[in-house]
Formats: sequence, structure tokens, C-alpha cells
Amino acid sequence: MSPISPSPHGQLPLRTVQVLGGGNAGSSAHVRSLAAGLVARGVRVTVCAPAEADHAYGFTATGADHVHVPRSSDPASVAALRAACTDADLVHAHGLHASFRAVLALSGRTTPLVVTWHNHAYAEGARAHLVRLLERRVVKAAAVVLGTSSDLVDRARRTGARDARLAAVGLPGRRPAPGPEDPERPRPKLHAELGSTGRPLLVAVGSLDRHRGYGVLLDASRTWRRLDPPPLLVIAGEGPLRTHLQGRIEREELPVRLLGRRGDVGELLAAADLALLPGGREARSVLAQEALHARVPLVAVDAAGIRELVGDAAELVPEADEAALAAAVVRLLGDPVRCEELRDNGVRQRATWPTEDETVAQVLSVYDELTQPRPLA
Repeated sequence: MSPISPSPHGQLPLRTVQVLGGGNAGSSAHVRSLAAGLVARGVRVTVCAPAEADHAYGFTATGADHVHVPRSSDPASVAALRAACTDADLVHAHGLHASFRAVLALSGRTTPLVVTWHNHAYAEGARAHLVRLLERRVVKAAAVVLGTSSDLVDRARRTGARDARLAAVGLPGRRPAPGPEDPERPRPKLHAELGSTGRPLLVAVGSLDRHRGYGVLLDASRTWRRLDPPPLLVIAGEGPLRTHLQGRIEREELPVRLLGRRGDVGELLAAADLALLPGGREARSVLAQEALHARVPLVAVDAAGIRELVGDAAELVPEADEAALAAAVVRLLGDPVRCEELRDNGVRQRATWPTEDETVAQVLSVYDELTQPRPLA
């Protein structure tokens, strides 16, 4: 709970607006969890996000209001967001582009703005310069910047943030997936469906975009296809690189299947022998957290946010190093003792992660600092 009640006797409830762009799985799940926790504590919450995000994550099911605001920063979208922020006590934006729209929408107003950075903003060439400009504009307008990893906090401070802090971000609660030795673990059925009966199953999850490391993952798969039996890699997710990746899989006859969007990621992980995270874009990767919760050995890229998240509970490999990735997979598939060590390390590591209640408590504490009592009319 927050140290200060958000709706003390004789005062109006705090009204917050949560601003989300397209939102990846991590930030969208965080906003949904945060909305539920805030509403339960008497806070009025409006989530401004594309309609498809509400359909996928059910913000309104938490008791929050939802306003459709497209991802675009065009005048119509900014005007819709500005209208939704009218009379808000505080606006909390998630991600760089959602934060920039919030800055535009709040122009000329004194409404406090809190920003959470969930990911590293990647860009190249002229676009990289634009991203740096957006970051500076956002952090200078924000009262508080919350970063989901220490390197994001450091980046915000270097960019000019007045107040940057490490964010507590708890993974939304769910029924634990069956463990590797659990008789309910759905191995036979899923292995049969995926065509991996009698061979190891490797699972990766995430949108099919250029920063996820899937090109390196396909390169690595050329090595382990020589194993007997060759493991099958399945990738759950959809995105702009699907045609390119599928073309490579077919041309090179790689032991890889693209599954598209799946609603059973927990079951996929529970059936997996290894989980693979070849890209480090998400500071608090949902896949990494899910893998540790499911007691599935994880091979992940050695990015700062990932290392901070998983500690010694994963095999970490250099970014864009196909040989190291392939070697780690081959090594773990042949080393059940090391796999069990990673599972045990994962149990200890996830015990250090913040809970959803702790996440909401930290956010409410920040809100309390930035808002004044609101006397009843």
C-alpha cells in the first residue's frame, strides 16, 4: 500500500491517465497490472491506448476507463489525448513515443508527468538523432522518469532528467506453469502439435522485428540441426520480418517453425527444454521472467538489463554472436546437471523481483509526492 492514502477522507479521489503507445507485451502487461492495483486502491484511472491494446489486455476489465488514442503523434491523436487528460491530477506515460505524445498534449498545462522507460530505443542514421531529440524533450518535461533497469535510469540522467529512479516492475500474477517434472506438464500434446515428438524443443517469444535477434537465432540453428535428434526451435510472435524469416527457414531447411501469435505461451514454455532470448531490447524481458517462473533453462543475450534481471539464472551470451549462442544451446542440451542448477538459481533470483503490490506501492508513492490534496468542492 502507498504510505499516503490516494483518497483520504474529505478529498476527491486521485485521477490519473496512463498513456500507452502500441505497447510491447511487457509495457502493456505492466499498465494493465498497474491499472488494476490503482483502481483497487481508490484511484480513478483512464488508459489512453489504441483500441486493439484494450482488446488484447483488457484495461477496462480492471475498472479503468479506456480512451482510444492511435499511436500516431498527428494533431488529431494529440488532441484526443489532450482532451482525455483534462482534469487529470497526474499523467503517467509508458515508452518514449507515448511519452512524447503526452508532452505535446500537456503543453501549457501544469499537470505533473511521470514517464516509465521500459525498453531501449533503438534507431540508426538520421532516425537515431531524432530519437535522441525526443528523449531530451521528454525527460526535461517529466517530473519523474522511472527506468525498468539501472542502465535506463543512467541514460535518463545523462539525457537531462531532473529526477530518475529505478522502477519496481512486477510480473503480473498467473497460475504457475507446470515444472519440468510435473506430471501435468503438457509435453506430449504440444510436442505432437508442433512436430517435435522425440526431439528437444526450443522456444523463443516476441514480435518479429529487426531488434529481436532472430537473424542470429536462425544462424545458430544451422549448428544444432546437426545434432541427433535435431532440436526444433519454435518462435511465437508476429511482425514485419515474418516473410523474410520464413523465406530463410525454407531456403536453408532450418529446424525452425514460426507459430504466429499464441495465447498459450505459458504452456509452450512448460513443454520446452530451453527458452531462448537472442535480443536485449526489453530491459525486463517478459520471456525471461516467464522462463524462470516455469523453471525452464534460459539462454539469453548478455545485455545490461537482462543481466540485472536474471543474475546467474541463465546462460548469457554476447549479443549478435551466433557461435556463442549455438554453443550454449548444444552445451545445455547435453548437460542436465547444469540445467538443474539454472532452475534452482532461477527460484532464488525470482524471489528478488518486486511483486505487483510493491510495484503499485512505489508508483503511488511517486504520485503522492507530485500531487497536492484535492479538497472536495
